[in-house]
Amino acid sequence: AMTRKEDMSALRADTQVHYNCAQAVVVPFASDMGITREQAYDLALNFGGGMGCGATCGALVGALTALGGLGLPQEKRLELIRQFRTENGAIDCAALLKAALERGEERKPHCDRMVRQCVEFVCLEAGLE
Repeated sequence: AMTRKEDMSALRADTQVHYNCAQAVVVPFASDMGITREQAYDLALNFGGGMGCGATCGALVGALTALGGLGLPQEKRLELIRQFRTENGAIDCAALLKAALERGEERKPHCDRMVRQCVEFVCLEAGLE
């Protein structure tokens, strides 16, 4: 079986189905949350691209969704947000993408990195691979 990180990488590489950043974080944890992958996909549908308006990063929202779905304490929320902001300088999609552009980093690798960080945080907190 694939680890959740391998699952996430496969989703982000899928050219047939678009998995937004939130979906790529939530879907690998679907069975752990007791829901189908389709339900996880639908649950995270509206969070990509900072809720479609450049607001909070979808990967971050996906991680918060997964933490809740896995029954982890709400206190983990601020820890994740602090860590994300420290590592990336912002939590909003628009600001993150602007910084990536200024660094000359392409959108997809940038977003893949956000997704990976978020999946790693959830795995660590939930004791999952």
